[in-house]
Amino acid sequence: MMRASRLFLSTAAALLAFAVPASAHEVWIERDGAGPARLYLQEIDAVMVESDETHRLQSSVVFTADPARPAPLARKTDHFEAAVGGKGDVRLVNDSVFAPWTDAGIKQGQVYHARAGRSETAAKLDFELVPVTSGGEAFTLLFRGKPVAASTVTVFSPARWKKSVLTDAAGRFTVPDAGKGRYILVASTQEDVARKMSGEDVARVHHMTTISYSKD
Repeated sequence: MMRASRLFLSTAAALLAFAVPASAHEVWIERDGAGPARLYLQEIDAVMVESDETHRLQSSVVFTADPARPAPLARKTDHFEAAVGGKGDVRLVNDSVFAPWTDAGIKQGQVYHARAGRSETAAKLDFELVPVTSGGEAFTLLFRGKPVAASTVTVFSPARWKKSVLTDAAGRFTVPDAGKGRYILVASTQEDVARKMSGEDVARVHHMTTISYSKD
């Protein structure tokens, strides 16, 4: 009986894994100076990566000024590299990282948005964490240009500890000071909207956005 129960639980867990995407995974960009942008797909605070999902980023649109002119991508060992020029902020959007899934009878999909750098104070992505002032510690969470109030933003420090902060009525928050190094901020939202994703019709779209930057 015990063996049968374990088999049932194992089968159920496997089915659940195929029913929803790896929602704990984040997509983010890292860039040093004017060098190439590095794209990652994994859990930011994972001690070790159990499986390599890097290939799922190959359809990403990575750009600085114009999404219609994306940077070419090159596959590396654990990330993709985008050949972007100049020193501007780098952005990414990808709505086909994971295939649509069905949960509670609703077909759903995931869109990833990412940004590296905090020099620009205007949004270019549908869902974006935007610095209030260039290089500042205060940010506004915007969804299609409108502030998102009372939303949780997770801050990963250079040492990879994390802390949750809440946006205020104007969608703003301030990043806690954790010293020098690279910070990564993560936020998510969802909308019930009819849309075609990866050739399938979905009725709910989950959005995740990240921004990374280095503090000297």
